Amino acid sequence: MTTATTTHTILRAEGFSCPSCVAKIEKQVGRLKGVENVKVHFASARIEIDHDAERVSVDDLVAAVAKAGYKATPAAF
Repeated sequence: MTTATTTHTILRAEGFSCPSCVAKIEKQVGRLKGVENVKVHFASARIEIDHDAERVSVDDLVAAVAKAGYKATPAAF
């Protein structure tokens, strides 16, 4: 039996133009297996994601944001 380890990742996003962008990103990232919670902060262009790091990597998260049509990079803080 393995225990799931939840990782909290913060991404910085670019290309937000309207609040409806938030829903597109949350929906796309939320589809990934291993993602437990996605919260996009429109005003600060931050994406906070709780996920199982063994099932979905930071690169996978960035790719999901790109698939939604936006650029994201891991945040240093």
